[in-house]
Amino acid sequence: MQPPVAPRRTSRRVIHGDVFDDPYAWMRDPDELAGYLEAEAAYCLAETADIAGLADEIYSEVLGRTLQTDLSVPNYVTHDDGRAFWYYARTTAGLEYPAFYRAPASSRDVPGEFPGEELLLDANAEADGHGFFALGTLDISPDGNQLAYSVDYSGDEHYDLYFLTLGGRPSEPITDVAAGGAWLGNTGYCYLRTDAAWRTDRVFFHSRDGADTLLHHETDERFWLSVDESRDRRRVIITAGSKNTSECWLFDGAAMRSFWGRRESVEYELEVLGDDAYILHNLDGPDFALARASVADPTSYHTLIGHVPGTRLLGVSAYDSALVVSYRREGLTRVAVGKDGFTEIEWDEPLFTLEADGAEDPGTDRIRLTYQSLVTPEQVFDYMLETGEKVLLKQRPVLDYNGVYRRGDYVQERLWATSPDGTQVPISLVRRADTKPGGCLLYGYGAYEISISPSFSILRLSLLDRGYSYAIAHVRGGGELGRAWYEGGRMAAKPNTFADFTACARHLVAAGYTTADRLAIAGGSAGGLLIGAVLNQTPAAFGAAHAAVPFVDALNTILDPSLPLTVTEWEEWGDPLHDPQIYRLMKSYTPYENVRPQHYPPLLVTAGINDTRVEITEPAKWVAALRHAAPETQIHFKVEGAGHSGVSGRYAAWRDAAFELAWLIAHTTV
Repeated sequence: MQPPVAPRRTSRRVIHGDVFDDPYAWMRDPDELAGYLEAEAAYCLAETADIAGLADEIYSEVLGRTLQTDLSVPNYVTHDDGRAFWYYARTTAGLEYPAFYRAPASSRDVPGEFPGEELLLDANAEADGHGFFALGTLDISPDGNQLAYSVDYSGDEHYDLYFLTLGGRPSEPITDVAAGGAWLGNTGYCYLRTDAAWRTDRVFFHSRDGADTLLHHETDERFWLSVDESRDRRRVIITAGSKNTSECWLFDGAAMRSFWGRRESVEYELEVLGDDAYILHNLDGPDFALARASVADPTSYHTLIGHVPGTRLLGVSAYDSALVVSYRREGLTRVAVGKDGFTEIEWDEPLFTLEADGAEDPGTDRIRLTYQSLVTPEQVFDYMLETGEKVLLKQRPVLDYNGVYRRGDYVQERLWATSPDGTQVPISLVRRADTKPGGCLLYGYGAYEISISPSFSILRLSLLDRGYSYAIAHVRGGGELGRAWYEGGRMAAKPNTFADFTACARHLVAAGYTTADRLAIAGGSAGGLLIGAVLNQTPAAFGAAHAAVPFVDALNTILDPSLPLTVTEWEEWGDPLHDPQIYRLMKSYTPYENVRPQHYPPLLVTAGINDTRVEITEPAKWVAALRHAAPETQIHFKVEGAGHSGVSGRYAAWRDAAFELAWLIAHTTV
């Protein structure tokens, strides 16, 4: 079967004296694009029929190892009238989505059974009749009588918000809202709306009598709004944040006031309990410090944790008896507990991910911790604040499917690659202990200060047990080694991200973990831009590639302020519309504009038609350009009727993931 050929129509872009002829600009017309996408879908289906058996095999392995009927570890919640409940979710074999419940609680010790169970929301019933379903908000009121929840039926991340008085019927929806929100005591609910560029720019208060009041409209197009509750649920905290600057307001139902105001390049966030505010801020250094101030006098503050270069403070949760601080050091997430002095909670593995839940009420005597590593399935603990005892509540089961999972059969390692400028770049790697050099899948992201933590995956066992290693390249642009690591792969320094990734790939080959023709690479969104860039720069370094929802036409997108997210992106990538140097830099690496006649490895591209973060036009243009410039390249373009996060429903997601893994294995098997 011959691959689709997209028509080429000249559309000229002239910026800063530079001329670029864009033959696929017409794809921004969704009606014209539809036919091309249908042709690509048919071609992909026909040409990947030969891996269907392997995909089915991997899918069966995921099902066989997964406990499909299961209960989440319940959360203890005390309501205003003194009633306490356990809140939890249940999954049922054969059903795509969880159902959410609560049951009366008599103590904070998790029981074995939950008499008096009450169904709050069945996501399967909500999803019935819809091809896509995503739950955005699920938030119980402080008095425990009303549930706020929001749903998205297309994948475009525009939600309908409902209020359900327990025992009754849901309200008429408030349509076209963003995910997220917060109760203001029991008086009403704060929710977010977006502007035409898909930026959360307005916060509304919806009172229990049904009236809606605009609390704040953020007119600076660099800033996004978010809203959260104070720990004691007496106030809401509204935050406006750009990539460099933030401002927080406190709203108590009567008045809203700014906490520290807004100063360019000053970032801060708040945790509020009673009359005290705990502030994470960058006034003392880029990796943040922690301070305490009174709500009444924000400018007089006391430092609790000073700035330490390389230790990036991430969050704080305040309770009556202790503060819980989350941070990242040496590429690993960590948690410390204390009041004026802090003790780090220790673990004995070289690589791990540790997260504090942060959902407990102020009077709690324990916090909830989640721990996992590349070889340790997720574990949930209660950590006793007074004694430091860790009580294991649950470990994610890995069922016996063609053999019992034994952690000792696998090895996780921290490796270091040397980038061309001499920077040492960390790699997290897992493999079977008995694996000889073979295939390897290298994953990368490298943007927005997002870190890719070493976590466990049942799906990944299907890769490891076939003789592959799995590695994460912790490249600059992410946040693994502090704010300086992020700055080292951002704006004018963006090329470092690509150099770091290729250095990691070459290190894996040089160290004997794999060979270039058996090295698969993968990344999504901004990580898809990374994949596209390195394929243009060093295609011979890789055996196959998967780019998911890839941001590959970045320059054209960021040149157009009318498109979703563009203006907010100028503080991440630079402003090519007004800055000729940034324009030239971005043009030098943007994947779409640097496709050229050369040998590319086999490429799988996956995308969502309703994606509002990376519009379907971007991967479509890139695939068409690759087909024209390098017609011998094997390219499969798989398009879903979904959004940025892919298909909804766990079985559908597992099937897609099994296909993607099968594709990579099939194209790196010698």
